[in-house]
Amino acid sequence: MLQQIADRIVYDLMGIDAATHLGQSLNFFIYDTTKILILLFFISILMGIVNAYFPVERLRHFLGSRKFLGMQYLLASSFGAITPFCSCSSIPLFIGFVKGGIPLGVTFSFLITSPLVNEVAVAMFAGTFGWKVTLIYITSGIVLGTVGGWLLGRMRLEGLLSPWVIQIQQAAKLPNGEWESEQLPLVRRLPGIIKEAWSIVQGVLPYVIIGIAIGAAMHGYVPEGFFEEHLARDNWFAVPFAVILAVPMYANAAGIVPIIEVFVAKGIPLGTALAFMMSVVGLSLPEATMLKKVMTTRLILIFFGIIALFIILLGFLFNVTISQ
Repeated sequence: MLQQIADRIVYDLMGIDAATHLGQSLNFFIYDTTKILILLFFISILMGIVNAYFPVERLRHFLGSRKFLGMQYLLASSFGAITPFCSCSSIPLFIGFVKGGIPLGVTFSFLITSPLVNEVAVAMFAGTFGWKVTLIYITSGIVLGTVGGWLLGRMRLEGLLSPWVIQIQQAAKLPNGEWESEQLPLVRRLPGIIKEAWSIVQGVLPYVIIGIAIGAAMHGYVPEGFFEEHLARDNWFAVPFAVILAVPMYANAAGIVPIIEVFVAKGIPLGTALAFMMSVVGLSLPEATMLKKVMTTRLILIFFGIIALFIILLGFLFNVTISQ
């Protein structure tokens, strides 16, 4: 139905020829924008319900519980997946976890997964690639956070935190009190959750529009064969090259998924495109700048290097296992 609406607006009401670059670009823009915003709104409501019954403020206490010893990496990565933060907005929470005495590896698990998997990425992936690829992406993001956090934790890198954090950490204690349990029924929470979901849509709307506009322009105007030539399946260096290109960039899922859709449409293997997206979203220069407050340069390089290596391996794995 959405495709029919886009066709009617562009080809019938606007009178633009479907065979032209402009017609193809506008059709892509209207269809994708409508589809993604609808999905984003309803998935944001669902995530709002989850967050309402398990507020982020409880996270530090939950992850610090000895009851879950051995499972904290998976739990932290899973919590990162359901919290709606980009890489830069995740860092204040990362600082809070480190101050609170949460093990560094567990904290890394949250930091890795949080920008990669959130309701924006899920909504846009589901609308763009379908639920099969979306579930694979969610699972791989959580696994990446779990394994990456565990590995970083095993490396005993606490000594590479900044002196400011180490000083605070020595005096910090986990909270001993319990949070009050709010017994508000869902029907009373729902208006606030819907309002918050709408605010999330409004907050990412500029990124959605810009990302889809770039994707639409690429869809309609980039010459055939351009991307296939540089990031083709038979180029063994395509995945690492995509990651290297992406690291200096920064965007959230709302801005990058439409571009990834065009990459795939232009013949880029899905694994290569996903590796590019993961690197743009999860590794960025703004994030590195903010991390300087809590990490030494050496620790930042270790963190970025390990995650970049894992993303490259996932890219190769996706290219082998996911058919397009």
